[in-house]
Amino acid sequence: MKLHVLDGTYELFRAWFGAPPDAAPDGREVGATKGLIATTLALLRDPEVSHVAAAFDHVIESFRNDLYGGYKTGDGVPPGLMAQFPLAEEALAALGVRVWSMVEFEADDAMATAADRFGPEVEQVLLLSPDKDLTQCVVGSHVVTVDRRRQITLDAAGVREKFGVPPESIPDWLALVGDTADGIPGIPGWGAKTAAAVLSRYPHLEDIPADPARWEVAVRGAARLAENLAKARGEALLFRKLALLRTDVPIPDALDDLRWAGPTSAWDDLCDRLGLNDRTRAEPRRLLAGRSAG
Repeated sequence: MKLHVLDGTYELFRAWFGAPPDAAPDGREVGATKGLIATTLALLRDPEVSHVAAAFDHVIESFRNDLYGGYKTGDGVPPGLMAQFPLAEEALAALGVRVWSMVEFEADDAMATAADRFGPEVEQVLLLSPDKDLTQCVVGSHVVTVDRRRQITLDAAGVREKFGVPPESIPDWLALVGDTADGIPGIPGWGAKTAAAVLSRYPHLEDIPADPARWEVAVRGAARLAENLAKARGEALLFRKLALLRTDVPIPDALDDLRWAGPTSAWDDLCDRLGLNDRTRAEPRRLLAGRSAG
């Protein structure tokens, strides 16, 4: 048994920029939501997808905005996309996918919590997102991240190969390098390769000696890097706190609640409101019938 956890926010953004605009019968723009339904149905066609959930940033802001004023906000998100978030959550719930709508926390926190809570109960947890934040959750080949668009799966070895550090050092790596998508600026002078070289020897910020003469790794400009880190150590620790995913999100579900059992009674009404064609309307029931027959 495997658990598949969708990054609903990413999937909706991907559909907004990748799917053509489309209007519902009432004139509303629903192209991204219809694109999300299509990619989720594609996932459900895989008979190995038995337990599935989707996490959404119901609002873009979270507790992290209270910690750091520069953290990402909903500013700049196209209004047409923002307007589809509630509809997208409703659509996946009608499709029978368990939906976690985050307000205080972020979708990534819900995904991290799911990996931590349900990991011992399943053969594998697949976090379906290319977000590098989530690579900190990777455990061997038991918990992996999957970039569905590029068809890239990262296990622990893959994380180390891509970033130069093990999963547990990813928050420290992000603190040093920064993450423009989340509004984390990083520490001046610390690039991806330099941070990887240092953290490969000293896995966490606290482990890095203040005196660069004690560094047991050869990096160019070590004195300047150490000086910059010393000047901004408080900021670096804050940035790591921002990058560290929470695993205590109050998700009420048990693993069995995540078993996909076909669309709910709200599915047909949703199809009518979105103007979905008969093939899309029928597909989830057909998929469920095929599983039952198998």
